[in-house]
Amino acid sequence: MAITFEQKARELRRKHEELLARKNELVTASGSCFGSFQFSQNGIYDKYRFPVLTAEHVPLEWRYDFSQQDNPFLMERIMMNAVFNAGAIKLDGRYLLVCRVEGADRKSFFAVAESPNGIDNFRFWDEPVTMPEAPSDIYGGGENPATNIYDMRITKHDDGWIYGVFCAERHDDSQPGNLSAATATAGIARTRDLKSWERLPDLKAKCQQRNVVLHPEFVDGKYAFYTRPQDGFIDTGSGGGIGWALVDDITHAEVKEERIINARHYHTITEVKNGEGPHPIKTPQGWLHLAHGVRGTADGLRYVLYMYMTALDNPTRVIAQPGGFFLRPECDEYVGDVMNVAFSNGWIADDDGRVLIYYASADSRLHVAVSTVDRLVDYCMNTPEDGLTTGASVETIKKLIEKNKRQNGLF
Repeated sequence: MAITFEQKARELRRKHEELLARKNELVTASGSCFGSFQFSQNGIYDKYRFPVLTAEHVPLEWRYDFSQQDNPFLMERIMMNAVFNAGAIKLDGRYLLVCRVEGADRKSFFAVAESPNGIDNFRFWDEPVTMPEAPSDIYGGGENPATNIYDMRITKHDDGWIYGVFCAERHDDSQPGNLSAATATAGIARTRDLKSWERLPDLKAKCQQRNVVLHPEFVDGKYAFYTRPQDGFIDTGSGGGIGWALVDDITHAEVKEERIINARHYHTITEVKNGEGPHPIKTPQGWLHLAHGVRGTADGLRYVLYMYMTALDNPTRVIAQPGGFFLRPECDEYVGDVMNVAFSNGWIADDDGRVLIYYASADSRLHVAVSTVDRLVDYCMNTPEDGLTTGASVETIKKLIEKNKRQNGLF
């Protein structure tokens, strides 16, 4: 007997609810993928087994026309490609992610997903975010709307507003014949509830800007931004790393002076480019920073996450930076639209010290790892820095070997 339209719709909803309600679980030492290969058990953080959000989590009403007359084959009318790179905030006891959702048309938009515990049962709000166009400014504002917006960092600021800073992409009209040429600016919007957004003018700067993050506190009475100056849309060129800039008025934000506080280095995880992830977490020992680093390989660019710390009284002064990556793609995280990519622009620090780290893999799906403030501070303060040469790396390893031998009474 043929399956009816109503039966198809019920089964579609049943499977979707099963996915949304699926309980997540920590990966244990016995958990494996690709045969004997396992997720890292490094003591720094623990990963959860299932992605917290994928394209399949997007509400069915956003994708299907449930009118039998208009859609007799129950086709997916608006297909979704990915959910990734989410800003994060805990608001009124709710864990909220402002996700980058990418449709089959390659356009990204923002949508808020909510969870009672931050690790599973994430459900999107009824509608995606309607982000107003930027007011008229040097980039054209409403007369030159962004073609694409994505990768929002969420900051609850001392001034009482919640800010979203994101990449606004437009075609580079100086190259009319090149349909891949683009420009990147930092869009700025603010809200009280993640529902109603006020769009401010894009950040003005002398160069292109991506991965811009607002510091949560005033510094010298000014708004402070972590920047990432770059010569082109993809290539950093003369951009030296993660920058710092103070702004008098966020409603007309302009970078007049900028300096690099976390530089790139040859033959490291940051040699091609690096950028701030979410805004840093304040701890008694200093500001905890999560960032991404990019290096070139024979198989293309490789994105990993790394950490560093800056002084409480001076967020520009680095006081600790562990060598190498903090988190990398593993197992099926490696595979997706853009292979070999781990990226984060959202984390949440609970009052009890738990830290939820939301990271995307392969520009395709969103995961969560869990740690604590104490563990992350210990990791930053007591992990050796990158000595920048093979010789220095070997000497660092030998020092640890010697220490362990002494600890075990072998000397």
